[in-house]
Amino acid sequence: MPFRQIVIALLAAAGLAAPGLAQQNPDYGQPSEYSQGVDTYSQEEMVEAVADFFGVTAEAAAAVIERVFSDLGRPVGYVAGEEVAGAVGVGLRYGEGYLTMRNGERSHVYWQGPSIGFDTGGNASRVFVLVYNMDEADRIYRRFPGVEGSAYFVAGMGVNYQRADGITLAPIRSGVGLRAGANIGYLAYSRRRNWLPF
Repeated sequence: MPFRQIVIALLAAAGLAAPGLAQQNPDYGQPSEYSQGVDTYSQEEMVEAVADFFGVTAEAAAAVIERVFSDLGRPVGYVAGEEVAGAVGVGLRYGEGYLTMRNGERSHVYWQGPSIGFDTGGNASRVFVLVYNMDEADRIYRRFPGVEGSAYFVAGMGVNYQRADGITLAPIRSGVGLRAGANIGYLAYSRRRNWLPF
C-alpha cells in the first residue's frame, strides 16, 4: 500500500482525517474569481509586509509572494504570528497571531494540530499566512487540512496550502527545521488556546 494511503488510513483510524483530505488536488493554476470586486491586498503590499515581518530582502520576499500570487491571486487578509512544533514521527504544532483583513477586521487567532510523517525534531518559527476566499474574519475558526502536493520551498521559506469550505490559507514559514512535505495533517484555528490538538 502506498505511503499516502497508509497515512490517510492511520489518520482516519485516529479520527484525525478531515473531510476532503484524500481528494485530488484542486487546480491552483488559476487565481480565484472571488477576488474580483473584493478589496484585496496587492502583490507589492504583501512583498513589503513579508520582507518586514521575516527581516528578509524584498527580493527574497518577492520570490515567495510571486509564487503564491501566481497560484492563488490576491489575498483578502493575512495572519502574522509565531509557532512551535515538534515531532517524532507523530508531530504537534501550536501557534498564535493576529488575522488582519483588508476590510479592517482584526482578530486574535490560535492554531494547533497534529501531523504524521517522516520527521523528527522541533522548531520555532515565524509564520505569515495569506488568506483567500474568506469574507468574514470569523470563518477562519475551523479545521484546515493540508493540500497534498502543495508544499514547496522558495528563498529559504517554506509554503504549503490548506483548504476548507472554499477558503484557502497559504502559510509561509521561515527558519531552520521546516518539515513541509515530510508530513501530513491539519491545523485547527480557534479563538482561544487549545492544548489538545484534536
